[in-house]
Amino acid sequence: MHTLSLRTFGLAALGAFSAFGLSAAAVAEDSFPTRPITMVVPFPPGGGGDAQGRLLALKLGEKLGQSVVIDNRPGAGTAIGAAFVANAKPDGYTLLMSSASTYTLNPAIRKSLPYDPVKSFEPIGIVSRVGLVMLANPAVPVNNVKELAAAAKAAPDKYAYASFGSGTSSHFAAEMALQAIGVKLMHVPYKGSGPAMTDLIGGQVPFSFDTVTAALPQIKAGKVKAIAITTMNRSPLLPAVPTFAESGYPAAVLDSWGMVVAPRGLPPAVHAKLEKALAETIADPAVRKGFADQGVEARFVDSAKAAAHLEAELPLMRAIAARANIQPE
Repeated sequence: MHTLSLRTFGLAALGAFSAFGLSAAAVAEDSFPTRPITMVVPFPPGGGGDAQGRLLALKLGEKLGQSVVIDNRPGAGTAIGAAFVANAKPDGYTLLMSSASTYTLNPAIRKSLPYDPVKSFEPIGIVSRVGLVMLANPAVPVNNVKELAAAAKAAPDKYAYASFGSGTSSHFAAEMALQAIGVKLMHVPYKGSGPAMTDLIGGQVPFSFDTVTAALPQIKAGKVKAIAITTMNRSPLLPAVPTFAESGYPAAVLDSWGMVVAPRGLPPAVHAKLEKALAETIADPAVRKGFADQGVEARFVDSAKAAAHLEAELPLMRAIAARANIQPE
């Protein structure tokens, strides 16, 4: 009888302790966040991705009631920062703000990555989109997609295009568009948008693919001309520039997007708080203006739709990479 009582007491105590543990965990989730959050940006300080991350972090912190601190971890085509977050504790205190390069482009061309774009992360939401535009030197006698197709087919080995790097969004956008049109231009990869734009303006290359962000000042200055944009709809920043889709090539649709993710396995209550705060952040007028000033559209896509977008884009990018033999730098 005595033994039974002790056993019963022990089981009761264990049950109470377990209940206490579950209760404590629930309280921690409900009170989240109780300390600063780290947002990893896998780009060096000073660039566009860093600037967007800092603007986002400032307002997200205000919505959550805790500071969000930027941690720049550049390198390996964003893989260093992504791997750090993939291996972090899934408690909501470590986030990753990165572009499509991390989630769909790197996995399409790199056989080995220190993270899985689907299994390692859970999306909190897509936060931004920016179109890519085909540009030409003003002296090139091509002003639209129809003229491009005719010129490239008449002289298959004459023309080349610049990208801001092998395996980047500009490279993928170019190959998607050219495959849709049915022409091939020689690819000239550069180490960044700046050098590619300089050579396009100088006439060293006749065409290039770049972001609307980088192209806008040069288009306005008349130093380059825009042929077409790779988004589904025209950009509000370049309303006079037609899309490849409306030019007869609906398969040539690709934009560069930014997404905030967390390590997979967040407590549902924490995920819900982060997603709600992120949606409110993107709706904030100061954030929308700050993004627009950089030529980027602030647009929130919830976590479920973001996950679906990622899974749909991955096989598409792998197919483009295979057809064009896109290799990492």
